[in-house]
Amino acid sequence: MILVTGGAGYIGSHAVLELLGAGHEVLVLDNLCNSSAQVLPRLERLAGRSLAFVQGDVRNRRLLDRLFQQHPIEAVLHFAGLKAVGESVREPLRYFETNVAGSIALCRAMGRAGVFRLVFSSSATVYGESVSMPIREDAPTGIPTNPYGQSKLMAENVLKGLAQSDPRWSIAILRYFNPIGAHPSGLIGEDPDGIPNNLLPYMLQVAIGRLKRLSVYGDDYPTADGTGVRDYIHVVDLARGHLMALQRLADTPGASVWNLGTGRGHSVLEMIRAFERVSGRPLPYRIAARRPGDVAQCWADPGKAERELGWRAERDLTCMLRDAWRWQVKNPHGYGMEKKRSALAG
Repeated sequence: MILVTGGAGYIGSHAVLELLGAGHEVLVLDNLCNSSAQVLPRLERLAGRSLAFVQGDVRNRRLLDRLFQQHPIEAVLHFAGLKAVGESVREPLRYFETNVAGSIALCRAMGRAGVFRLVFSSSATVYGESVSMPIREDAPTGIPTNPYGQSKLMAENVLKGLAQSDPRWSIAILRYFNPIGAHPSGLIGEDPDGIPNNLLPYMLQVAIGRLKRLSVYGDDYPTADGTGVRDYIHVVDLARGHLMALQRLADTPGASVWNLGTGRGHSVLEMIRAFERVSGRPLPYRIAARRPGDVAQCWADPGKAERELGWRAERDLTCMLRDAWRWQVKNPHGYGMEKKRSALAG
């Protein structure tokens, strides 16, 4: 059985589906602070199999010990955490407590239970303002430009120190670039609360009329059109990477780092034009001031993951946008209307 912390969230739910499809038994732990339990029956419907779910916090020592005692857990995929760059600038202590202390609590519980295989959800933000592109895993991490990235780097350092101290540990640290898209069924996707922090969910809500216009944060970056450039990766490709990293851990002691990205960057204005082509709808936008913590450009060198994991991104930008648009059209209120119906039925 694989324990998936944060398995009801956007990336975690897609990874759960990949695990179920590969024949694994799955236990999801999620406190639902930025996710929805409504995703769970959809996962079971797509996989044609059941999963186990416990609502709870990854920082809860007693709960973790009970889960490891009651279930035959062999490895952990750790997604649980907070992820909004702007929010992290406003609430740094909350991010350090959740993302760093939560990872430490999980590792302590794993050690007590004798479970030593872990796949950790990290981020390309750990590279900070990298001076050269594309970014390889051996690029210096320096000081990330925001507390979210700092919390991920702190957690990475905890895991690396743990693996160095005890040869029983096998840890995969996966540095994501910018996950977008949704499962092609349109049944599961990204469902942010309130005004989205990330570009594509913001674009989607403008396209369906929930928001009036898109804010483009900065048009004076040193890029081709002045807007920020990012490496966007389809969430299904990203989820596959976790499965392949998990397989690799069976014979790879220590802590290993892999980038998961496409190796190609797209600017905000490129994204707007590409989305307008896919959706057939105009996207009104306005230029706003840069956000604290944002970098000008960031894209991956994914070669190490291809060489060592046999993984590469397969889906292009059009596919990512088309799948995201399908999810939004089929679920104009995300999981919200389903939650409302459930409450009324109760």
